Formats: sequence, C-alpha cells, structure tokens
Amino acid sequence: MNKQPILYSHSLEADLRKEVEQCAPDKLFILTDEVTNKLCLPLLDGFLKEVGIITIPTGDIHKNLDSLQMVWNALDEKGASRKSLLINLGGGMVTDLGGFAASTFKRGIPFINIPTTLLAMVDASVGGKTGINFNGLKNEIGVFNTARCVIIHTPFLQTLDMQNLLSGYAEMLKHGLISDTNHWAELLNFDWNEPDWQYLQSLIEYSVHIKERIVEEDPHEHGIRKALNFGHTIGHAFESLSMETNQPILHGYAVAWGMICELYFSFMKLNFPKDKLEQTIHFIKQHYGLYPIHCKQYDRIYELITHDKKNTSGKINFTLLSNIGEIHINQSATKEEIIQLLDFFQDIM
Repeated sequence: MNKQPILYSHSLEADLRKEVEQCAPDKLFILTDEVTNKLCLPLLDGFLKEVGIITIPTGDIHKNLDSLQMVWNALDEKGASRKSLLINLGGGMVTDLGGFAASTFKRGIPFINIPTTLLAMVDASVGGKTGINFNGLKNEIGVFNTARCVIIHTPFLQTLDMQNLLSGYAEMLKHGLISDTNHWAELLNFDWNEPDWQYLQSLIEYSVHIKERIVEEDPHEHGIRKALNFGHTIGHAFESLSMETNQPILHGYAVAWGMICELYFSFMKLNFPKDKLEQTIHFIKQHYGLYPIHCKQYDRIYELITHDKKNTSGKINFTLLSNIGEIHINQSATKEEIIQLLDFFQDIM
C-alpha cells in the first residue's frame, strides 16, 4: 500500500487545483453528504462548473450499501471512467464510503480525501481504510486503499459543534495513550472552554504523524497497526448497541467510553499505572459525560464484541497498554473478564 501524501492547506481551492492538475483526470467528481454540500462545498466555488456533484444522506446510519450504490450509480450515469477522479469532501462517513466506492468502481479510480471534521482529519481519512457498515456491524465491508492525497484544512473545524470536536479529540487521546506521556499530558491539559486553534492544529499534526508512522510500519494490520484499535473493541460494541436501540452516539464518544474499559483491563492484566488510569477516566467523564448501560444488555454487548475484526480462532483480542506507549496486541479476554469491565464501567458512570 502506497504512503499517502498529507497536505496541511491554507488555500484550499488553490492546493486542490494543483493536486487535480497532477492527476489529469478525464472527469472530476465531488462526493458530499447533505451537510457538507451546504456548509463546505461553497469553499470550492471555482471548481463547481467543472465537476459532477454526488450527495448522499448525512450520518453514520447511512454508511451502508444503499448509499454506496447511490455513488456507483451516479458515477456510472455521469460517465466516469477509470481515469476519473473522486474527491471526498466530508467527515469519516464520507471518506470511508467514498474511498470504498472509488476503490471498487471499474476496479478502482483515484480519489482525494478532504476531511471536514476533526475525527476524519486525525483518523478516518488517513491510513487507507475504506468501507461501510453491514448487518449492524461497524466497517464490516471494505478494502485497504490509500487516497491519492489527503488535504487537511483546519478552518473547517470552526464550523463544528463541541460534540463533533470532542468526538475527533477522542481519537487524538487514543494516539496520545499509545505514543508518549508528554503528548498524552498535552491532550489532557488542552482547554476546550477557550480553544487555541493554532495550538490545536499543532496537536492535530502530531496526532496524524503518530498514525502515519504506525500505518507505514504495518499497512494491512497484521501487527502493530492493531494499536490503533485501542478503545475500539468495546467502543464499537457500544456504538452498534446505540444504533440498535435507536439512540445513536458519535463514534469518538463510543471510543472514549471504550477506552475507559480497556484501560481498566490494562490495569487488571498488565499493571497500567493507576494514577494515569484515574486521570484519563476523569478527563473522559468530564468531557464526554455518561453512557448508561444495564446488566441486562451485557450479553448483547458481548455478542457484538465477538464480531470484532481483531478476533482470531474464536478468541476475543484486545490491544492493551502496560504504560503509555507500551503496547501489547492480541491480548485475549474471557466472557467473565469482559463482564468485569462492563461492571467497572457501570459503577464509575
């Protein structure tokens, strides 16, 4: 898998035009959802006479086969060829689905990601994972394929509400936990009451660098890339449960709550430092609030966890930490241990 260039842009239209000219497509398409079509597409006004606009419904519940087929149909009807280019303008749902659509249409056309949310900037648009949700499971169908480039334009962040900012920040906190103590401490001390946007951009760049370094070492997730799934084994189960109960939660919130459980498991199994566990839990509770679960839901949460893609030969596998930056992949767990984690989570919430 090729390493994808990442461009931190201060002049979005000019930088995008340069990338498009290098690609020299026969036709150009921009994929948006309903929100980015309204709020973000106008920033590319100079392109709009030259491109086909494809718009899909907003929200992770629409990261599915129906939306994927909408994109394939639109590309086909508008005469896209293997030399065409798709620009994915949106959050992680758009970059995931758009990347998968491009990777499979006519066996693959090039695509550029322009993430418009913090979550997409530091996670979804970077690293070559594409895909859709299927049968109630997160990212169940997809391929590894890198964008031609990722253009990060941080002024988009000032259009987001605090919940969506914090959703992306949870992935940054995860990057801090799997990298180094100084970066973790910087993230815990960032003041969300009066955000310093310039400082946040430097934190974003460092966070993306952490992910890039891991992806470059293990592009297809055979080993160390599993570190990026920290918090996701239980987080994805929370997220899937929330969709089943028609009370959907943002991905980053699910990951934040999943990290509480998986840090506690790290403490139980690998002696992760108690003070760092408590500091991280305090930050998450302060910023992300509560996710109420009931013991009657434990069996369903466990069943959802059994579908996690990291599982092998019937074993449920976690990524755990013995300290910040000290990563242990493929740590198995029994059902009894998972119930313990859920009990701990319910108690502290």
